[in-house]
Amino acid sequence: MRVWVTAIAIAWMGWASACTGGKKVASQQDIILKNPALVEQRADSLFFAAQRSKILGDYRTAITQYSDYLRLNKRNPTVYYELSRLFIEVRNPGYALAFAKRAVMLDSSNKWFQLALADAFGVNEQFDSAAIIYDRLSRLYPESEDYLFNKGLLLSKANKTDQALAVFNALEAKTGVVEELTYQKQRLLLKQSRVDDAAAEIRKLIALYPQELRYYHLLAEVYDANDRIADARQTYKTILSKDPNNPRALIAIANYAKKDGDTATYWGSLTRAFANPDYSIDDKVAFVYPYLQMLQMDTSKLQDGLELAGLLLKAHPNEAKAYALIADMYSQVDMLDSALVNYHKAITLDDTRFSVWYQLMWIYSRKDDPSALLRISDTVTRKFPKEFMGFYFLGVADYLLQRYPAAVAALNQSLVLGNGDKKFVADIYSLLGDAYHATGQHALSDSSYEHALILRPKDAVVLNNYSYYLSLRGEHLERAEEMSRLSLELEPESATYMDTYAWVLFRMGKYDQARIWIEKALSYPVAQQSPGILEHYGDILFNLKEVTKALEYWQKAKDKGASSVKLAKKIAEKRYIHATEPE
Repeated sequence: MRVWVTAIAIAWMGWASACTGGKKVASQQDIILKNPALVEQRADSLFFAAQRSKILGDYRTAITQYSDYLRLNKRNPTVYYELSRLFIEVRNPGYALAFAKRAVMLDSSNKWFQLALADAFGVNEQFDSAAIIYDRLSRLYPESEDYLFNKGLLLSKANKTDQALAVFNALEAKTGVVEELTYQKQRLLLKQSRVDDAAAEIRKLIALYPQELRYYHLLAEVYDANDRIADARQTYKTILSKDPNNPRALIAIANYAKKDGDTATYWGSLTRAFANPDYSIDDKVAFVYPYLQMLQMDTSKLQDGLELAGLLLKAHPNEAKAYALIADMYSQVDMLDSALVNYHKAITLDDTRFSVWYQLMWIYSRKDDPSALLRISDTVTRKFPKEFMGFYFLGVADYLLQRYPAAVAALNQSLVLGNGDKKFVADIYSLLGDAYHATGQHALSDSSYEHALILRPKDAVVLNNYSYYLSLRGEHLERAEEMSRLSLELEPESATYMDTYAWVLFRMGKYDQARIWIEKALSYPVAQQSPGILEHYGDILFNLKEVTKALEYWQKAKDKGASSVKLAKKIAEKRYIHATEPE
């Protein structure tokens, strides 16, 4: 060690000059520079401090300490070597190469410095140069097979395929047939489209280890990847002659049979493969999963998918994943009741998977079953208190059940926990706007809608609801008219949005325009069954002095189920009741 650290104390003086000042420091420095013992003492301190920092993983501090060392002694190759390794660690390949070159220049006989230089060439993608280093080392240390192997790898990376093959062949002459060598050789041969030669290399391994099925699989995959299907099929049959229930071989045979239209062989092979307990359920799910994806485009694949899932379920009757997969398939084709049955079975077997609970909440929200949604989402928020979607669906359920304060609390909690995804945040603010309106907290309702529109400015639902509620209150009617008109531009065939627009115009006193839009809405059969739209038409007609016709439509609204006190007063008193009038 002392050979390389005799001048380290010089670094200490550079450090000292930064910490003290004036001519006094310079004088002390001169004294220390003339004292080799002090220089050596400081050198040792810096070197071992850098080593300690490196061991602790504080690479940047170690780099600083080694660099301070080099200000004292520029001829210690070990420090250049250490800096090269550290710069590789901190992903600075240029500096790594520069310091490695300096280390080798100072001491070319040290193999560790040579290896560092090879690594530095490698991280700089100078594979030719790295290969030259390993060639030199393989000549200096012929007993080390690793150097020759690395030379071959680097030549391969440099796209010098013939040279790499020559190196691997030379190495094989020394070592005999070795799996890793064979793998590298067949890979290079395939790169040259020499399929038969690549297969011959793998067959060497098979000849040495005839019971090792991995090598047969590798051979079959080489044939399959190069459209040598007959050879691949025959290799898989050889595997099955040795292991009749080998799942990988059975799956491969099944896939070939499917392409050939051989249904019997297809299902027979799959049944045997899926019955094998050594074929993991995760691998089976991965095989069946493409059917789930295909269902999005072709629902006719459902039966095949269910049959495959049935094989999986037969082999793993107590696995939640099997039921969840079947449920996913039913959900994809909107067979929601069947999906629910299987999702419930899945959580009975394993209630720790949030994704399954999410599917249950989503389906109950689609089925308009708020009571069931409330039960499930309440359970989810207790089991998974950090999952914001549980609170979102709880808020949906509470809102649909007219539990508005509870809905507000749940939705705000979902905002607190949310992942910031704009789509979900906009959905939450949209529903919060509805819930706050229902509780009479109009300022908070308006604020929620504004937040939703910032995130999704062309959300027709929010535009419609916000404008309608403003019109009910008779506030900001110009803004309400603008938003309602935009919702109609987005969805011009919506009778509901036409009704809203008509009502906003009505509240602005634009009765003739309101009539045009309400009559457009009533041209749709669905609007003719809506008591709200019928009542609005009556209100508009009354204000256009068509009292008899107004009474007719108020009565129609009552007949369709409208039961408000104000509607009853309108009919009884034959007059329009203003929104501000008490019931």
